Amino acid sequence: MVTKEQIFKAVSTVNDPEVGFNLVEMGLIYDATCDEDMKVLVTMTLSTKACPLHQMIVQWVKEAVLRELPSVAEADVELVWEPEWNISMATDEVKAKLGGM
Repeated sequence: MVTKEQIFKAVSTVNDPEVGFNLVEMGLIYDATCDEDMKVLVTMTLSTKACPLHQMIVQWVKEAVLRELPSVAEADVELVWEPEWNISMATDEVKAKLGGM
């Protein structure tokens, strides 16, 4: 099985195209699991429900997991809206850059 840390590292290759930071730095990835069948589930949110790239970002996450972790058989994304994302969930670097926008 792959670890949560490995999945987060794979997902960190996906950038939010609007702000240029990866989804992990943004705090948009809430959890990740891998079962004994090598099926990965990433639980995440988006910065807004109205995100125009919603479907593309979800697809990019799935593709990143499969690309970066070749032993994974399947990748799925559960998009959740609770807890609602806010800037305090991001890394300090992201907060500093986005806070000044």
